[in-house]
Amino acid sequence: MAPRTWTPERYAEEMGELWTELARALDRLDRLAAEPERLEDEEAEVALSRLRYKLHLASEHAYGLDPPAGAESAHAELFAALASARDATAEVAEAAHDAGSDGVRPLLHEWRGSLFRLRLARLRLAVPQTRRRPPAEQPDEGVARPLVAFLLALGGALAFAAGATLGLWPVWVAGLIAVCASVVAYRP
Repeated sequence: MAPRTWTPERYAEEMGELWTELARALDRLDRLAAEPERLEDEEAEVALSRLRYKLHLASEHAYGLDPPAGAESAHAELFAALASARDATAEVAEAAHDAGSDGVRPLLHEWRGSLFRLRLARLRLAVPQTRRRPPAEQPDEGVARPLVAFLLALGGALAFAAGATLGLWPVWVAGLIAVCASVVAYRP
């Protein structure tokens, strides 16, 4: 049985170890599910047995972990997904042994679904990104800053239009600077 974990950091370490062990097995299972004709080989039967055993060990590892507060339901989903993937793999192995790849075809969708459910359970256990705290509300400063920004924008637009129309580039540049200053003067 895997060690009990009591801190979120230790839990994350244990889950990392679990997925390190399980990632390769899942990739091999996905490849076999994508090409069911490969299940005809004698080696495939042995490979399915080993992969099913890896799923079994992973479910025991997950069972021995104590999830941190808030992750209990996601952890239970992971445990159930591991058991479902293990059972579906066992059914596929039995069908491949009895009837070859033709016997596996009716089980393919369920098998692929259980492997997908396992990957989805892993995503649900991922640590959510911390949300930024909304900035503390600032007291209302009145209308001075918005009024200054409005006047800068209006004056800048008029100066820009007049400078561009009359061909006076210093007035045109002053208008651009005033419009840019209005953006800096007031940020909601």
